[in-house]
Amino acid sequence: MSPLPRFHRLPAERRDAILGVARAHFAADGPETASYNRIIEAAGISKTAAYQYFDGRDDLLGAVLADVLDRLLAALGPWTPAAGPEDLWARLEAGTGALAVHLAAHPDDLALAARAVREADGAAGGWTGWFDALVTDGQRLGVIRTDIDRDLLVGATEAVLRAADTWALGRAADGPDVPDTGQVWRLLAGLWGGERA
Repeated sequence: MSPLPRFHRLPAERRDAILGVARAHFAADGPETASYNRIIEAAGISKTAAYQYFDGRDDLLGAVLADVLDRLLAALGPWTPAAGPEDLWARLEAGTGALAVHLAAHPDDLALAARAVREADGAAGGWTGWFDALVTDGQRLGVIRTDIDRDLLVGATEAVLRAADTWALGRAADGPDVPDTGQVWRLLAGLWGGERA
């Protein structure tokens, strides 16, 4: 599902404002229970206009989740081939660090991230595409093993990093101590069959 063409013709600022209001409601009330009527009222659009932009609540939720995924991918940045093993680890740390900073600063994205990623599974490129590019690059450089099915390695890498983000954000909420992210890199190195460069 995606917004109707008329929504795409709105000025970018207006589209962003509508999606921002909807994102806040879906994050606070839950994707299954947020009220479509409250969302459109808070966004300052009439019911008539709302149905010219979206086929209904599920269509609006789909637009919000797609936007959340775009925001997460923008924070993560594209994966580009690394010059060597040390560069791969540095890029991985920089990308996941930027994503963690984004999630800490945008709790609505954090609340909807798992659903946005889950609904994007199977889509070309996108979230899984980033991890696929990472694994491809790691295998090219000899950092990531090749004796395990690629899809399994991509999924396991994604799961470890998603768990690490949740863990790090939870630790950050507990106090000012920065969690030992070295544990995450050791865990990944073990999964990938080697040691961190």
